[in-house]
Amino acid sequence: MAKKKIVGTVAELFAGVGGFRIGLDKAGLQTVFSNQWEPSTKTQHASSVYISNFGDVGHSNEDIKVVVDRLTSGKSKDIPKVDVVVGGFPCQDYSVAKSLNSSKGLEGKKGVLWWSIYSLVAHHKPKFVFLENVDRLLKSPASQRGRDFAIMLRTLGDLGYTIEWRLMNAAEEGFPQRRIRVFIVATRNDLAKWKKTDAQSYMFKSGVLARAFKYSPVLISDPFELESDPAVITKNFNKSGKSSPFLDTGVYREGKVWTAKTKSDYSGKKLTLGDIIVDSKDVPSEYWVDENRLAEWEYLKGAKSIARTHKASGVEYYYAEGKMAFPDSLNKPSRTILTGEGGNTPSRFKHIIKVGSRYRRLLPIELERLNGFPDNWTAVGADGEQISDARRAFFMGNALVTGLIEKVGKVIAADLGK
Repeated sequence: MAKKKIVGTVAELFAGVGGFRIGLDKAGLQTVFSNQWEPSTKTQHASSVYISNFGDVGHSNEDIKVVVDRLTSGKSKDIPKVDVVVGGFPCQDYSVAKSLNSSKGLEGKKGVLWWSIYSLVAHHKPKFVFLENVDRLLKSPASQRGRDFAIMLRTLGDLGYTIEWRLMNAAEEGFPQRRIRVFIVATRNDLAKWKKTDAQSYMFKSGVLARAFKYSPVLISDPFELESDPAVITKNFNKSGKSSPFLDTGVYREGKVWTAKTKSDYSGKKLTLGDIIVDSKDVPSEYWVDENRLAEWEYLKGAKSIARTHKASGVEYYYAEGKMAFPDSLNKPSRTILTGEGGNTPSRFKHIIKVGSRYRRLLPIELERLNGFPDNWTAVGADGEQISDARRAFFMGNALVTGLIEKVGKVIAADLGK
């Protein structure tokens, strides 16, 4: 079998168990640096699984802020200069503490990981930056809808990048899970296929995401400008707005935003939950739901209104929940995998399927398939230790759909290969 030609190099931040790398490897991009560090746990299971699958060459299991600070201060060269920086970073408060014209320059909120990405990009100026986040990034925080994303666009754009984004539902692109995430691709301005007279052509034709996926406009909003100083954005952006000005698709360049509501034009095969389940004979007994507990599962999945009392005020109120599918349909894409999918206790949010006359939970291998990972990718750590099923489910709740990454990677690889 011929070895795939490598056309570009990648630094993978917030790597998890390697979802970005799986997709980008298939696109012909070589990951030469990776970082995975979980601050809230002593045992670094995700990093261990990553090493088990890819080896430890170029891998870092240390706070990324510490690693980037060493690099930018000239104390190390831990992160090599690469063509592409990628990562699925946490959605946090990205406010700016100091303005660009202050003596100390740009200073983001302490401990927020976006600023480590920003510092690395400012230092190495990669050709592309490819990021993934939850959909609420486009509308956070609640008090200033869209402010955090506006700060990201302005600060990254000021480094010399044209930035596009799109809210992706994996199921709309043929994958067997309704996982919704915002994809963000920044292309260095000297490489962007930009036409000054028509920003919409970049959004729908020439941009990286436009070439990776087929979609068309439903509503195109009026363009608007962002303040030049991120500190001013932090203080004033959309203070009276009830909704974010950033729609599900858009592009930013040199201070100006164009945004639109779009629909997927994908017309290929669409997979369902039923397409990825294993044969019943291969399902361990503990995954089958005891008939005596079915009523509990059904109650948790059902609609309800529960009387509660506010601890501080003593005021009684009602907490309402809508009905969820029970069991989950095998003829449709699955719901989004959540981090709490593991364990056999009844839960409103775990998947339950019916096979024949029996009900069961999803296996770790099925959760991996829903995200496009190879079977048993998360089963073993670096030293051969067995990873618990609950931890494996947690990994997949934090992961991404690798097939989507591959599609974007192929467009980036094509541009790098020219």
